[in-house]
Amino acid sequence: MSPLDTVLVVLCSVAGFTLQGAVGFGMGILGSPLLLLIDSRFVPGPILASTMVFTGLLTLRERHAVDLNGVRWLIAGRFAGTIPAAAVLAVLPAEQLSLVFGAMVLLAVAISVSGLQVEPRPAALLAGGALSGLMGTIAAVGGPPLALLYQHAPGARVRGTLSSVFLVGTVMSLTALVLVGRFGPDELSLSLTLLPGVVVGFFLSRRIASRLDQGYTRRAVLSVAAVAGLIVVGRYFAASGL
Repeated sequence: MSPLDTVLVVLCSVAGFTLQGAVGFGMGILGSPLLLLIDSRFVPGPILASTMVFTGLLTLRERHAVDLNGVRWLIAGRFAGTIPAAAVLAVLPAEQLSLVFGAMVLLAVAISVSGLQVEPRPAALLAGGALSGLMGTIAAVGGPPLALLYQHAPGARVRGTLSSVFLVGTVMSLTALVLVGRFGPDELSLSLTLLPGVVVGFFLSRRIASRLDQGYTRRAVLSVAAVAGLIVVGRYFAASGL
């Protein structure tokens, strides 16, 4: 990468991890489409690896608010979704996957805005975890399904619970990527360029999180998801010349 590309990568990671630390997710849906424009190798491996480090820090910070019962069901679902995702990686082109998951994000936002209530019960948690595992492993965008389940929860609970699931889930996803040959020395090197964003984003998000907790967490979650979904879908049609 050129020096300019490196600077842009750091700025994207700072923005993404600051958002994730404040809302509970964001590096995947905000960082993935932006980093894809710089170097496609960033998705999904390096984003997942750096997210693993960040979510470890965030889980410690918000450990008092974690929904432990929900985490158990979500991790079980995440495991179930990670296994087929490894197979899908070898079948569908990345461009088509971007369109599919961008559309899923927009659908999730539309369902939420419509007033439909999705309670974080065992069946919903399993399904949301499985979808998160599938999307996270393939495109590093595993946050929206989980955020939809916890959209009415306090900000600290959203951040703590999602980070706990992401911490375990990224380990699963990275293991799957290694097994199918999609994470090696090159991806590990790219992961290191995202670490400055991990550190800066973690400290910046403390200030922003306190503001979002004053009744704005749900709005922030849905806004970020909608914008990211539009970016991913727009990229697909732009690349296809449609």
